[in-house]
Amino acid sequence: MDKFKALKSTFQENSKFRVFLLSILITGLSYGLYKGMLDNFLAEVVMMGEADRGVTEFFRELPGIALIFILAAFYMLSAESLYKIGAVIMLIGMAMHAVLPPTKVLATLAICMYSLGEHIQIGMKSTLSLQYAKPGRGGAALGLQNSVSQIGTLVGYFVIVLAFSLITGDQPYTMFFAVAAILAGISAAFTMRITGKSETDSTKRRFYFHKKYTKYYMLEMFYGARKQVFLTFGPYVLILFYGANAAMISALFAVSAIAGFLLSPVIGRIIDKVGYKKVMVADTLILVVVCLFYGFAHRMFSMDVAFIVCCVNYVMDAIISLASMASNVYVQELSDSQEEVKATISTGVSINHVITIFIALFGGWIWEALGIETLFMVSAVLGIFNSIYAATIKTKAQREAALAKK
Repeated sequence: MDKFKALKSTFQENSKFRVFLLSILITGLSYGLYKGMLDNFLAEVVMMGEADRGVTEFFRELPGIALIFILAAFYMLSAESLYKIGAVIMLIGMAMHAVLPPTKVLATLAICMYSLGEHIQIGMKSTLSLQYAKPGRGGAALGLQNSVSQIGTLVGYFVIVLAFSLITGDQPYTMFFAVAAILAGISAAFTMRITGKSETDSTKRRFYFHKKYTKYYMLEMFYGARKQVFLTFGPYVLILFYGANAAMISALFAVSAIAGFLLSPVIGRIIDKVGYKKVMVADTLILVVVCLFYGFAHRMFSMDVAFIVCCVNYVMDAIISLASMASNVYVQELSDSQEEVKATISTGVSINHVITIFIALFGGWIWEALGIETLFMVSAVLGIFNSIYAATIKTKAQREAALAKK
């Protein structure tokens, strides 16, 4: 009942927020099924090795870079229209997984197609949430939209955990891709009931560079590099090196998501209390420890213990990734307007994506040629450089003190 009251107090009654949130919930469920089994599917059925996985991730991230040009090309379309297009493209990508032969090329094509639709929808979800929100309730609308998506995704993860734990023999990847595709189709059908002509966020269609944000751009490069190592290769290490099945990987994703959901407000309060600079430095110093354990656990412990250590460190990485919020606070402190904040962060995300595609491409090669120890050593070194660079940032108090001396 409280949730319904929250919805009514946040969104405009005459808007299409109900069908919009329902589409997000079902999309989240479809994504949870998809994400929960994808890495195991690629390893066990498609037979992708370490380098292959890096190449696939390279193509999965390409739509993130292309998005700014896609939105510019289709500037005449409303947010509702783009949201619908994204839903249809995601449906096509999911259906490709269900019906096409599981070859490396076709699996990569399906992943790229789904990613394109997903990236198109990301910005539109925020735009529509803000459009449907009551005056002064934009933040609450974004929070509710994110919560609905996370609930759907978590349910999807738990379905995979249950199903793949109970079913013995050949794992039912094709069947669950089909279920995920059906859900994507249902979600797409709901999106077609969304009407309106909301303007897309113009800051998503342009780059914004300014000298005062140079250190933010550099920090985004470091963050993109280190994030991609765990995002792409973290689960794959557990699958190829330790033999983790889809149920275990999906359970790990679920635990990480729950930890993030619960601790995100805590990390936010820590940033406010101790300052973004200290959080940036501490974040990547902790990451160094996490990387070293992830890459060398099998040399320090028995394989069973090492597997548990790596699982704990995977969750730890998900938690410390939340500290990336600190860089957004840094941008806000430097900016002259809220529009400038949005444009700068949007540019940072694009820079982030450029770096991640190359890390994905070369990370697989490093693992295959030099071993997982080297791969995570590289990630640890990036973390050290990140900490050193973050330590050079001047806080508002330091900048004011420097000006006073002049």
